[in-house]
Amino acid sequence: MTAPSNLGRQLASALTDSRRIKPTGWLPSASTAAKAYDVQDALLAHLGSGIGGWKVGAPNAETEPNCAPLPASGIHASGTALPAARFPARWVELEAALRVGQRLEVRQDMPTPTELASYFGAVVPTLECVESRLAAGREAPALLRLADLQSHGALIVGEPAPLAPQALDLRTLQATLRFGEEEVARTTGGNPAQDVWRLVAWLARHCTERGVPLSPGQIVTTGSCTGLLVAPVDTDVVGAIEGLGEVRLRYAA
Repeated sequence: MTAPSNLGRQLASALTDSRRIKPTGWLPSASTAAKAYDVQDALLAHLGSGIGGWKVGAPNAETEPNCAPLPASGIHASGTALPAARFPARWVELEAALRVGQRLEVRQDMPTPTELASYFGAVVPTLECVESRLAAGREAPALLRLADLQSHGALIVGEPAPLAPQALDLRTLQATLRFGEEEVARTTGGNPAQDVWRLVAWLARHCTERGVPLSPGQIVTTGSCTGLLVAPVDTDVVGAIEGLGEVRLRYAA
C-alpha cells in the first residue's frame, strides 16, 4: 500500500472525526476513483485497523466494479449485538461472501473462474451494516461515498460452508431477510452484478496493483442480495441464503 497523499489524510481525518461526533458536511470532492481509494487507505491508517476483508460490487453486469477495504475491527460473528447509538442509520444488506484461503496476486493473465475459486476456502452468509459519515448520506456524490469505505459500518459473518463454485451463481441465489417474525425481503438473483467471478477477478487485480493482495482469512463480500433496508431496534435481524445458511444480528438500545 502506497503512502496516502496529503488530501487523502485530510479527508480521512474529517471522516474519522465524524465517526466520533456527527456526519460531516465538510469534504472536498474526491474527483477520481484513484483519489477515493487513496482516502480509503488513509482512513484505515487513521482508524489503526488492518484489512479484515473487502466489499466489491457493481450496479450491473457491465459496469466496472468498485471496492472498499473492511476494517478488521468491524468484523463480528453472527449473533452480535451492536449499539444502536453508534449505528443510527441501521441500514442492512444480506450478502454472499467468500473467505480467502490462499494469498492471491494477479499480475499478468487473469485466472479462470475455476482457478480463482481454488484461492477461496469457504463461502459465508453476511450482513453488512451500512452507515454514512457524510451529511448528505446516500445522496452524497458517488466518489465521496466510495472514499467513505463505500458507507461501510460493520460486517456480521455467519458460519462458513464449503465452496461449490458452480452453485455460487448470483443470478439464481435465493435469499430472505427477516426482522423478528416479519419477512421483509425474499429474492432470487437479487444481486445486480450477476457474475461473482467477474467481481472477484477485478478485485484480485485491483488489490494486487494497490499493494495489498487478498490474504488468507479475509472476507470478500459481493454486493446486496436483498437491497438496503432499515432494521428496527431490539429486534433480531436474520438473513438466510439457500445453501449457505443463516446470519443474524441485533441493534441494541
